[in-house]
Amino acid sequence: MIRFDFQSAAVMVMATASSLSVAFWLTHTDASRREARAETVLAAPAHASAAHAPAARPGTAQIMRAADGHYWAEAKIDGRAVRVLVDTGASVVALTREDALRLGLKLTPADFTRTVNTASGRARAAAVTLSSVSIASAEVHDVEALVVEAGLEQSLLGMSYLGRLSAFEATPASLTLRP
Repeated sequence: MIRFDFQSAAVMVMATASSLSVAFWLTHTDASRREARAETVLAAPAHASAAHAPAARPGTAQIMRAADGHYWAEAKIDGRAVRVLVDTGASVVALTREDALRLGLKLTPADFTRTVNTASGRARAAAVTLSSVSIASAEVHDVEALVVEAGLEQSLLGMSYLGRLSAFEATPASLTLRP
């Protein structure tokens, strides 16, 4: 007997669509516009980012879909705020070099021993373990992450965090995280 789970299929479709839309956006935006957009995003007032709606139940976090169609969140990583793009297509949390420096991660060129594929091409990355990553009260400890040396525009909240939650659910309007 074959069992078809619509909820799992919906999550997979959303993950694929998210990954493809990010890849399309990254490959079809020239570098100068991307840099300008990144500076604008970092400087944007709090009301310009995706809103966090009140949690549906104690312990859950809800992220509202932004006008650009993505789920942006203000993560707390090792106690510091980092704006991240929720990316179910990313196998691990991926940090930009700039965010890693702001978090106090002291990396040397010798630490960048891995090679990863980004939308901008191949890049070197350093493996790190983050003490804690949380979105509202959805907190996970000892999270595997990569710091990408160059070519990553925004830090990504990938499956090394999302996969350790008890559940996450995407709807057209929001993403709910359950610790």
